[in-house]
Amino acid sequence: MYRKKVDVDVVLDVLKAVLEAQPAAGFVQSLLQQYQERGGLSKRQLQGLLGKAQKLGTVPAGRLATLEAMILKKPTRFKSALPAAKPLYEKDAAIGEQIATVLAKYPQHKRVLFFRSKYENNESLTAVELTELGKFVKMVDKLKS
Repeated sequence: MYRKKVDVDVVLDVLKAVLEAQPAAGFVQSLLQQYQERGGLSKRQLQGLLGKAQKLGTVPAGRLATLEAMILKKPTRFKSALPAAKPLYEKDAAIGEQIATVLAKYPQHKRVLFFRSKYENNESLTAVELTELGKFVKMVDKLKS
C-alpha cells in the first residue's frame, strides 16, 4: 500500500502561503480551520483555494500543479435531472370502451353508471369490479348476436 509522506502536505502549505499573502481573507481562514478539523477539503473547496493561489502568484508552480492534480483525482459529483412528471392515474381506454358498450344498450344500468362515475373521477376499478364489468359486456354481446 502506498502511503503519503506525513511531512509533505501540499494543501496545508498552499493554505499557509495564501494566508501569509492575505491575512484578512476569511474564506482561506475557514478553509484552514476545516482542513485542520476534518483532515481534508472537498473538490469545490480545493478549486476555490487553487483560484486564490493562482491570483497571488507567490505560491510555487510545483505546489499549484500538485494541488491541481489532487483536484483532478477527486470524483465529480452531480445531481441527475428530475424525471418527467407524469399523471398519477392514467385512464385505461379499454375499460372506457366496455362501459360505453354496456351503457349504449342499457343507459340506465345502475352498476355500470357507478363504474362510469368511478372511471371519470380517476378512481381505479377493483379486480372484482372489472370481472363484473366483463360479465356485463359478455351479456350485451350475447344479446347483439
